[in-house]
Amino acid sequence: MKPHRIIALLPLVAILSACNAVVLHPSGDVAVQQRDLLLYATELMAIVIVPVAFLTILFAWHYRHTNTKARYEPEWHHSTKLEVVIWGVPVIIIIFLGMATWTTAHTLDPYRQITRIAPDQLVPPGTKPLQIEVVALDWKWLFIYPEQGIATVNDVAAPVNQPIEFRLTSSRVQNALSIPALAGQVYAMPGMETELHAVINEPGDYRGYSSRFSGAGFSKMHFTFHGKSAADFDKWVADAKATGTTLDSATYLQLAVPSEGEPVHRYANVDPELYKTILDRCVGQSPNMCLSTMRANDLKKGNGLCRPNVASN
Repeated sequence: MKPHRIIALLPLVAILSACNAVVLHPSGDVAVQQRDLLLYATELMAIVIVPVAFLTILFAWHYRHTNTKARYEPEWHHSTKLEVVIWGVPVIIIIFLGMATWTTAHTLDPYRQITRIAPDQLVPPGTKPLQIEVVALDWKWLFIYPEQGIATVNDVAAPVNQPIEFRLTSSRVQNALSIPALAGQVYAMPGMETELHAVINEPGDYRGYSSRFSGAGFSKMHFTFHGKSAADFDKWVADAKATGTTLDSATYLQLAVPSEGEPVHRYANVDPELYKTILDRCVGQSPNMCLSTMRANDLKKGNGLCRPNVASN
């Protein structure tokens, strides 16, 4: 290869060497199954793509202008065998791809509790998942552990091989939580709650971020997910209880003020009703009526029934 071509390829090599292909090397079983579906779909599509790419080059070379031995058949217009291949192979691929996607989409539904920890290890009966309540703020992430009574900002941890149940909402605008090593993304919306069930199988620190543009501080809206042993997780919780402050409605309203590059900090105590009021959009002295109250009033006015619109005179 000529020197100038080698030099031209150096930027591409540098870019590829800096890539962290976490999607292809995940550490959580849900993400592993998603990776397997991606590879399976790629292999199926390669059955068509690779021969077509090869034949395109072959045809261009064989029927080049200077090849006088190539057969010239301007009246040729049909071949049953060729039609069977052109239409039959893609149909078969679509059938197999559709079956795999249908099965996996239901198995990996983010609202569905996971049934296995690893390919050869089912979730033991009676296992209780670790509950983490997530609030997307501007521009930071708040994680509340209701059972442990702590909360963290831009920092989250979970024990290895224990099912995790994320419950998500947003303070102001729609957002999306993404931890590629753990599972796929899931949206967080004001006044609504979404769920994500997953498990981490390997200890380590993994990158999490917002995968939906949400304003000026979006690019700095990232955090670290820690996969820890049970003992290390207990120590992590104990450290939060020892060094953190209290997260109540007043503290939350201060935290909810938009900020960029928010540092990691922890709260040793959390108002047990805080997440519920965030979801209900009526934290502290908020002038907004709670969504649950609005719905109750609407049902009361309508006697619990939907009334048809009546045109006024």
